[in-house]
Amino acid sequence: MKTGVIEDHINAKLPSKRRIASSSGNAPTPGGSGGGNDDGADNYRDRNDFKDLGPEEDDQNRDKARVITWFLLIIVLMTFGGLIGAYVVIATNNVAEWKPFNLPFPIWISTGLILISSVVYHFAKTAVDAERHIDARKYLIATTVIGGVFIASQMIAWMALSSAGLYVEGNPYAGFFYILTGVHAVHVLGGIVALGAILLRVWNDTEFAPELEYRRNLARSVGYYWHFMGVLWLALVALLGFWK
Repeated sequence: MKTGVIEDHINAKLPSKRRIASSSGNAPTPGGSGGGNDDGADNYRDRNDFKDLGPEEDDQNRDKARVITWFLLIIVLMTFGGLIGAYVVIATNNVAEWKPFNLPFPIWISTGLILISSVVYHFAKTAVDAERHIDARKYLIATTVIGGVFIASQMIAWMALSSAGLYVEGNPYAGFFYILTGVHAVHVLGGIVALGAILLRVWNDTEFAPELEYRRNLARSVGYYWHFMGVLWLALVALLGFWK
């Protein structure tokens, strides 16, 4: 009597698919027939149903990563669109304070680095898609290191300008150089954080299909951001170097 009350209480708290089989003979028995076989088939289907929750959750996470990435790209595009627009307006007004200068040599090193990083990341994404975990880790580490060196080269360029007496004050062109390259470096730093997230995700090998699918989609979303940073840098170099 007490056992039946306890089971009824537990059944009331659980979803219908997880009802506890009563002790009245409906429990599955190996090789049994009748009600036992039916209940065993139900339990088998229940286990498969709960396994199916993984891919559904993965689809939601995948959609979130994609939406967040495109949202960030729109914000980045609007930010730099406003800065570039202000640059063009001031550059075409021929103000006396506008004094362009030749880009420091580290800028060209930065350009080569960010182009190489895009190529290396492409290899990383290809390895993630092909489930070559060791290669993916190597290429992701290389991309992260190159991104860090890119930011270091920016700092060297800023120090070179500072040593030459070129500061934000007194020269709008110098001010835009510092602002545009500085804001871009901050966004590249955010990309490096995203690379670290993927690297941690692929650090351990797995054959779990939903996890592999999540890794592929995450690598794709971060790739959109990283390659966009490369294209944006080329646009900034063209603007600062050839539209003065």
